[in-house]
Amino acid sequence: MFGFEFANPKYFLLLVLLIPMILWYIFREKKSHADLQFSSLRAFKGMKHAGRIWMRHVLFALEVLAIVLLVVALARPQSSNSWQTYTSEGIDIVLALDVSGSMLARDFTPDRLEAAKEVATKFILERPQDKIGLVIFAGESFTQCPLTTDQAVLVNLLRDVKSGMIEDGTAIGLGLANAVNRLKDSPAKSKVVILLTDGVNNRGAVAPATAAELARTYGIRVYTIGVGTYGEAPYPVPTPFGVQLQNVPVEIDEEVLQQIAALTGGKYFRATDNDKLKQIYQEIDQLEKSKIEVKHFSKKNEQYFVFGLAGLCLLIVQVLLRYTLLRKIP
Repeated sequence: MFGFEFANPKYFLLLVLLIPMILWYIFREKKSHADLQFSSLRAFKGMKHAGRIWMRHVLFALEVLAIVLLVVALARPQSSNSWQTYTSEGIDIVLALDVSGSMLARDFTPDRLEAAKEVATKFILERPQDKIGLVIFAGESFTQCPLTTDQAVLVNLLRDVKSGMIEDGTAIGLGLANAVNRLKDSPAKSKVVILLTDGVNNRGAVAPATAAELARTYGIRVYTIGVGTYGEAPYPVPTPFGVQLQNVPVEIDEEVLQQIAALTGGKYFRATDNDKLKQIYQEIDQLEKSKIEVKHFSKKNEQYFVFGLAGLCLLIVQVLLRYTLLRKIP
């Protein structure tokens, strides 16, 4: 596709000044004619008009044309070549974050929840074109932030997330169902839930499989992330001598998370440390970008030099004619 546009079209208003200039030229021409009275014009029959009499108007025409070209140059004409495969309407994403007490385990730095928040914040800031929402869950679930493109608001609300905000437990199905509810009416071409948890579903009235079926019904992909090392993880436990770390078993229902991902066309990941969690979010970021990639090329070429040069050349020609072939005799 080929296009032609002007970077500074407001300069075309300068062309209005040509109107009084042309009117003044016409008025001056009429005033400059000398009148002689003859009793008869028969003596002038057969005489040819000198072409140079009419050529004097060429000087003014060249001047007007030069001004037009210089104004066009000021408006910065640009030619462009571009093509586009299709237009992306972006992706709507809901982050479903587990905030149960077990997310305070210290197998991540400083703990699972803070590590998840840090990586999610980076993910949000790198996707300014998408609408992103935040759902948190433990024994219950609620929407911390609805779908929005206001990254600052979303990031601030994410920072406020803490374990203990809601009743403890792990209601994976309820958290996913809440996220699906936020996306089901979205007109976006791609709808995604990124569900992060470190436990086994033990609360909530909605089973994870039921929530996954709902997601598939509404065309929502679910990427599931199991957070926690293998074996045991240090967990802060209050004691009479202060908070002490005790190793507790890591239990993640990977089979359920894999089923959710497989049923909805997503993918399951296991994060065992901070670096692995960052890699997972980067992979999800690339997977989703590839699904809505827009093949677009656009190249603009400045054309003002051609118009400016043509205008200056006309001015030079006008000056040369004025003082040579079309020179006025006082």
